[in-house]
Amino acid sequence: MTATATATRTPRSRRFLVCEPTHFAVRYAINPWMRPDAPVDVGLAREQWRSLIRAYRAHGHTVDSVEPAPGLPDMVFAANSAVVVGGRVFGSLFHAPERRGESVHYDTWFQAAGYEVHRPRSVCEGEGDLVWTGRYVLAGTGFRTTREAHREAQEFFGHPVISLTLVDPHFYHLDTALFVLDDDNVSYYPEAFSPGSRAVLARLYPDAVLATRDDAFAFGLNSVSDGRHVFIAPRAEALAARLDERGYVPVPVDLSEFQKAGGGIKCCTQEIRS
Repeated sequence: MTATATATRTPRSRRFLVCEPTHFAVRYAINPWMRPDAPVDVGLAREQWRSLIRAYRAHGHTVDSVEPAPGLPDMVFAANSAVVVGGRVFGSLFHAPERRGESVHYDTWFQAAGYEVHRPRSVCEGEGDLVWTGRYVLAGTGFRTTREAHREAQEFFGHPVISLTLVDPHFYHLDTALFVLDDDNVSYYPEAFSPGSRAVLARLYPDAVLATRDDAFAFGLNSVSDGRHVFIAPRAEALAARLDERGYVPVPVDLSEFQKAGGGIKCCTQEIRS
């Protein structure tokens, strides 16, 4: 990688909303990663989460927090609570009954911060499946968020929504199989998508950074990019190398304890776009 390549990537300061994993646990199984019989080290999870927050702040990003609520062990996965574009908040309606109580706490935070929250009528799991690219929304379906929610989001935001079908239950949310690098490009794992959806992505992003199955299983696609720095799982080594070659700067952050619940860096991060 040359200094010139790095210089072409411009970071942009972001505002993130997070929730401390005070009550984090794996008490039920609603995805293939979750095993209630596997112990979770809550102390380690808290330290890993704090390392993510420190990394964000060290790179110039603003971090706000929602107060964690008892009885909601997955509330730490803030990305699933909403998607925010242009200061407009499209909330969540979780597929699993165990998670539906989270929406109230996030809605309350947004309302107290001066935002109006649209509550979807169809099952929708926020940035887990609705990914803003800067021009349109890429929207996942197949396991959680419904196509009806895609249509509802398009009516609400007034931006095109492009539906993509997920086919591997290990990648049950779009944000486990794809993330936005900048306004022009994405990184994704092709085999997580149906053939037609792979064709759509190839047309939209012919220069995309593709991930291997090992990268994807290491939660390398559950990353956050500010346009230059990519906060990424350390075990996604091949993907990090590809990003480095393309002028991005990988910032490894270990959230391995959260993978026991099927989550990672992006799952823990809601972006507030004014």
